[in-house]
Amino acid sequence: MNPPMSPSPPTFSAAQLTRLAHLLDGPVGSELRRDLASLQLPIGTEGTKWRMLRESFDLAQRRDGHGGSVLRFVREALDPAHELGEGGLADLRGDVNEILLLSGIELRADGTILTGRTARTADDARARADALRTKLTARRVHPDVLRYCRAELVQRNYFHAVLEASKSVSAKIRTMTGLTSDGAQLVDEAFTLKQNMPPLAFNSLQTVSERSAHSGYAHFARGVVGAFRNPTAHDPKVEFALTEDDALDMLATISMVHRRLDQATVTPAAPIYAQSRLAGS
Repeated sequence: MNPPMSPSPPTFSAAQLTRLAHLLDGPVGSELRRDLASLQLPIGTEGTKWRMLRESFDLAQRRDGHGGSVLRFVREALDPAHELGEGGLADLRGDVNEILLLSGIELRADGTILTGRTARTADDARARADALRTKLTARRVHPDVLRYCRAELVQRNYFHAVLEASKSVSAKIRTMTGLTSDGAQLVDEAFTLKQNMPPLAFNSLQTVSERSAHSGYAHFARGVVGAFRNPTAHDPKVEFALTEDDALDMLATISMVHRRLDQATVTPAAPIYAQSRLAGS
């Protein structure tokens, strides 16, 4: 069950109701009508789902004199229990909060409604709904970092944002090489110079300086995996507290490793290289 509603629900503008209807019309028509009825909202007569939902929101708000019923629907649609199935509500919650913040309220991941300063512009609402992701985007952080930790960023879950982003480094190395190990072992296997030809090469490896630079980048990748992934994966969250600034620095570092990987060359020593040759023969 969701926590109690705010004692003073706002009144939403027509534009806010329209945008909310567009975002929350996911269920099929019959399920949408059932949800509206269970929450005691009027059921609109429009044929298109989002138009019907917007009409229902408008009728409810006119009936009540405020947007409390609309907020009840929003909270039900974004109930944390829904994330036990397919999930994916974090992005939607962020988009919804951009609209709610224009009325000075925000829906937390646990269903709690917070009140605060009203956002006066769309850019203000967008930034407040997802402050860390906005900063990372401004830094041009690698898209793979954002893709792996998007849900955690929306929820301001810095601990798990770094954990998920660090996993993306190992995932990319496995995809590029065909190797199947993990962690520091994976990095060692991918960049080792013991047999003169590593599965992944950061440069042409033709000179002593190039081989030294390759080893340096490999150590850097190993440090990312070891320092960021292993502690956060095994230590209790309370013992690895991260501030927003900590997370920003860590995610930017992981981004740099991704860019180096994008420039790396897959060599014949990589399992995937031989597999692709066999597939093409």
